[in-house]
Amino acid sequence: MAAFELNKSKQQVSTMLKQGFISDFFLSPPPSSFTSSPSNPSQPIQSPIRSAPSPTLFEMMTEEQTRDSSRPSTHLQSFDTARMRIEERVSRVLSGAPFRNPSDWGLGFGDVKLTITARDGFSVSMDVHREVLASRSLFFKEKLGRRSGSHHSVEICECDDVEVYLETLVLMYCDDLKKKMMGEGVSKILGLLKVCDSLKFNDGISSCLEYLEAVPWSEEEEERVISNLQDLNLHNDHDVLQRVALEPSTSSRIDDIFLRLLTGVLQAKDEKARKEMKTLISRLLKEDNNSTYNRLDISKETLYTICHKCLTSLVHCLSEATSCEENRGMMSEIAREADNLEWVVEILIEKRIGEEFVKLWSDQNELGVLHSKVPVMYRHKISRITAQLCIAIGRGNILVPKETRVSLLSTWLEALYDDFGWMKRSSRSVDRRLIEDGISQIILTLPLLQQQAFLMSWFDRFLEKGDDCPNIQRAFEIWWRRAFVRQPVVEPQLQITVCDYPS
Repeated sequence: MAAFELNKSKQQVSTMLKQGFISDFFLSPPPSSFTSSPSNPSQPIQSPIRSAPSPTLFEMMTEEQTRDSSRPSTHLQSFDTARMRIEERVSRVLSGAPFRNPSDWGLGFGDVKLTITARDGFSVSMDVHREVLASRSLFFKEKLGRRSGSHHSVEICECDDVEVYLETLVLMYCDDLKKKMMGEGVSKILGLLKVCDSLKFNDGISSCLEYLEAVPWSEEEEERVISNLQDLNLHNDHDVLQRVALEPSTSSRIDDIFLRLLTGVLQAKDEKARKEMKTLISRLLKEDNNSTYNRLDISKETLYTICHKCLTSLVHCLSEATSCEENRGMMSEIAREADNLEWVVEILIEKRIGEEFVKLWSDQNELGVLHSKVPVMYRHKISRITAQLCIAIGRGNILVPKETRVSLLSTWLEALYDDFGWMKRSSRSVDRRLIEDGISQIILTLPLLQQQAFLMSWFDRFLEKGDDCPNIQRAFEIWWRRAFVRQPVVEPQLQITVCDYPS
């Protein structure tokens, strides 16, 4: 039993050694006494060479804590660095301040001790001149006007930026404030404006506003200017905000401006410029649609007026092109007018007002007949409009009645099949998967018999044209299962009979 306990104790010690809780130094035999060798009595005594004991876990933790405590705090370092930068900037402002060099400016010694203290406790004191401050600032006039005596003390506590307060004081000593501000950034001027407002320094406020009105802004600075002026609610900031705010009489003319812009793009003579302006206007409209405010309240009537003009021009071009045998110039006009109409339809879809156009496009039987008479290389952009509508309806972005959906497919689906090969080869922007999914979804919204008619027609066309026809076999599979596999069982309706019994 004693031997068993001894072995158990050895195992525990061995485990503690491996885990670093104790050092093997404590298990080493005590060092023997060292004497000079008898064979060489003159040999000096030497200390034995012994490896340092392995540190225990406790010793390692203690060493790490000591190392951490001796290491300077990163937070303190950054705080000290920031404080040094503030002190340097404040020293630079004070070095040229008139109240620090009164003799250079023809001033006597200051008679007011002004102390400015930041929220973090940083403080600057200076001797300033009561006459100057009281004449330029209503704040100082109220604080110093009623007091008697030769010397006063004023303290401004918990200010946001000591440097900006000092620069505002310097401005009070200047006759030409705008010249003194020259070259400063918008952020600095906004800071000065805030302090001028808090000190009721009216000349400073006017100079800051005049500076902001004249200097260019970046878009980021524009947001800050608007936000600061709204917070300050100054009565004389109207000229500054004219850059970003429309008068009510001007904002109501957005329809006129938009109509002029779209008409200009549609009738542009330079093709490269037309494409660039189309892209620009589309991007601006999408930004407005995706914004919280959605301020571009363009009327539906304006958009559909343009839409009807584009449609009329397209029909005219097709009629002209089919009435004579050789008219390549008119053929190129067909592609241009179709591209214009596609762009306007895109805007209608973005604005969620495309329902009426689906009905209008479905009723274009004359245009559909003319389309079939024009070479595919010129007419395929017309079918892109149909594809555009199928995608929008398939995604649920346009909701139209069943009759309109059937009419759309009846009028234009065969033409879309004919032009599909040219569509996907002529433009990288054509996504065949989106078109195929849009066609599939719109067909599957119809009653089963109509699904069958359109899908059986597609089946024959796909076998004939292959990859040049949209592949909507997924819709075909769904229709097949609906029609033949998962037919719901119609339960007989419950018959209720009311009988009168003789009493």
